[in-house]
Amino acid sequence: MGAPVKKPDPFHSFIAGGVAGAIEGVVTYPFEFAKTRLQLVDKSSKMSRNPLVLIYTVAKTQGVSALYVGCPAFVVGNTAKASVRFLGFDAIKRVLADKDGKLSGPRGVIAGLGAGLLESVLAVTPAEAIKTAKIDDKQSLKPKYQDGVRGTFRLIKDLGVKGLYSGLLPVAMRQGANSAVRLGSYSKIKGVLQDWSNTPRDKPLSSGMTFLLGAFAGIVTVYTTMPIDTVKTRMQSLDATKQYSSTLNCFVKIFRNEGLMTFWKGATPRLGRLILSGGIVFTIYEKMLVVLA
Repeated sequence: MGAPVKKPDPFHSFIAGGVAGAIEGVVTYPFEFAKTRLQLVDKSSKMSRNPLVLIYTVAKTQGVSALYVGCPAFVVGNTAKASVRFLGFDAIKRVLADKDGKLSGPRGVIAGLGAGLLESVLAVTPAEAIKTAKIDDKQSLKPKYQDGVRGTFRLIKDLGVKGLYSGLLPVAMRQGANSAVRLGSYSKIKGVLQDWSNTPRDKPLSSGMTFLLGAFAGIVTVYTTMPIDTVKTRMQSLDATKQYSSTLNCFVKIFRNEGLMTFWKGATPRLGRLILSGGIVFTIYEKMLVVLA
């Protein structure tokens, strides 16, 4: 039996997660922008569904800065989200792990699910509501909200608490599923690789291996949770209250009127973001824990 695993300090998990989330948010935001725009496009629209064409067209016609509409709210939310996610995941792991600090696959999924639900309430839902509304407003003929702090505060005032938490159910479903799959698979495969390479459980893998493992976890996450993400985006659009009476109603209307594959609209840019996201966030998180130790 090996020596007990040294468990991460909760404060270190919070700080490391926040730094990783902030950097990841800035680097990958254009993919998030493209994904959200594609999810908001009406079926009859002639706009290209190719995310790279969309990114190029927006940058060419509106400037590169247009790709970062809604980015400040997203990065603030992503920082808070990652802090809460890793703090919550490590805290739940401490409760569920065996005396040697090991976590079984199902318990890893439960820990990830708990962390995802926690982050959805404390950080993700309001940040996503602001980001989605800003992007939706920007593509209208006469945008109502200007870029910058003043425009964001005006939007927050107009949305109110109810608007900021619109889509809470699909966000909670998405984040719970995201974290359950992403953190659960990452934790399990990391443990297997550590055992295979005789690396102690409290020591990180190499940066390259961590990046690849995080990227793989991102791929798995995208295709298993994309339908929930699409419903979440529709529920947070500016005219959602006029189109949908509930999360279930939104799901049914999309399925009936636009077809099953619509739920995976925007999967490609989300895949690009989460591959980078998984690699970046887990690598920086592991390195930050070493620095803070």
